[in-house]
Amino acid sequence: MSTDNVLLSINNYYYRRGGAEVVFLEQNRLFEEIRWEVVPFAMRHRKNQSSPWQDWFVDEIEFGESYSLPQKVVNAGKIIYSFEARRKIAALVARARPAVAHAHNVYHHISPAIFGKLKALGVPTVLTLHDLKIACPAYKMLTHDGVCERCKGGAIWNAVTHRCVKDSLPLSMVITAETAVHRILGCYSRHVDRFVVPSRFYLEKFVEWGWPRERFVHVPNFVDAVHLRPEGKPGKAFVFFGRLGPEKGLATFVRALALAGTKGWIVGTGPEEARLRQLVAETGADVEFLGYRTGEALFDAIRGARAMVLPSEWYENAPMSVMEAYALERPVIGAAIGGIPELIRAGETGAVFPSGDAEALAARLTEFMEKQDDEILAMGKAGRRWVEEEFTAVRYRERLLDLYRDMRVAC
Repeated sequence: MSTDNVLLSINNYYYRRGGAEVVFLEQNRLFEEIRWEVVPFAMRHRKNQSSPWQDWFVDEIEFGESYSLPQKVVNAGKIIYSFEARRKIAALVARARPAVAHAHNVYHHISPAIFGKLKALGVPTVLTLHDLKIACPAYKMLTHDGVCERCKGGAIWNAVTHRCVKDSLPLSMVITAETAVHRILGCYSRHVDRFVVPSRFYLEKFVEWGWPRERFVHVPNFVDAVHLRPEGKPGKAFVFFGRLGPEKGLATFVRALALAGTKGWIVGTGPEEARLRQLVAETGADVEFLGYRTGEALFDAIRGARAMVLPSEWYENAPMSVMEAYALERPVIGAAIGGIPELIRAGETGAVFPSGDAEALAARLTEFMEKQDDEILAMGKAGRRWVEEEFTAVRYRERLLDLYRDMRVAC
C-alpha cells in the first residue's frame, strides 16, 4: 500500500514560527538530503513556505484573529475534531502513499482527528511530543500558582476551574472539552503508534501519569554545530535568550544578578518585559535588554557572554538554547527542573541550581565570575564536544530511521 522512502510530515504551521516548527522543518531537510520524498501536511497560512502539496492543507484557524460569531462556532468545532483534516489527509495519503507519518504539533488547528484516519489507512504514525499536551489539557502543567499536576488521574476539569488556558474561562472550557473528546475517542492512546520524546524527564512524567513505557522513544533534539562558530574569550555578562514569559524565571534571574552584583543580558521579547524592566529599576540590577535577535546577531550575544542562564520555573522539555550555547562554547547555568538537568554535566559543561531560588543562582553567578577565563572556556569546549558526539543532525536522523524501520516491521 505504501511507497518506500515517502515521509508524510505533519505540523500546524509550515514556516519557522517556534521551536517545534524548527525541528519539523529541519527534520524534513534531513530526510530530503538522503533522497526521501517529504510530503508536508499543515494549515494554510500566509507565512508558509511554498509546497507542491499545499492544496491539501487545511483552512487557517488563527487565535487572536477577528472572526464572525458563526465562524467562531465552526472553528471551535474544528479545534476539538476536524473532519476537514481527516478528509484531506485521506486524499493526500491516497496520492502520496507514505511509508510513515510523523507529526509534531497538531492540536487546536489540524487536530488529532487525523490519527484515526491514518490508522485506518494502515500508515504507521509517530508523534513528537514537544510539550505535555497528551497529559495536561493546557500542555504546560503550569497554572497561576506554579507547576501544577492537578489533572493527574483524569481530573481535567481543573483546567476550567483554574482557567489554565490564557486565563480565559471560555478558552479553558473549549480546550477541556477537546481533551475529553480526544480521550474518549482514543485519538492519541489508540491511534498513534509511537511517541518521540526529546527529554527523558518527559518520558518518565508520561509513564508516571499512566502511559505505557513501550510507546515512547527518547530521541534528543539536535543542533547544526557546523554553522555555529565559536569565537573569542568569555565575556563578563550572563545571557538569557528566549521568550519573556512568566514561566521562564526571569524575575529570579534579575534578583540573582542584583544579589551577585554581576551584569546580565536579556535577549528576546514577551509579555513580561515591562514587569522585568520595573524589577530592574527596583533592585538596581545591572541588566541590559537587547530586544529580539536572531541568526548571527543572537549568536554574537552568546559569544560575548560568560555563560548562558536558563532560570526556568516550569517543566522545560529539551531546550534547544542549551545546545546552541554549547555549540558556541559557552557553559550553561540551568534550573534543576524538567529536562534541563539532563542537558548539563555539573562542573563539566555548566551548573544547576534549585528552580526559583535567587540566592542559589546568585551563588552560581559569583562562582562563574571567580573562575578564570580558561576554566570557563574549557567548560564551553566540553559542551561543544558533547553536542558533536550526541546531538548532531546525523545522530537524530539515524535514531528516527531506526524507529521507522521498527514500526514498519511491527505494523
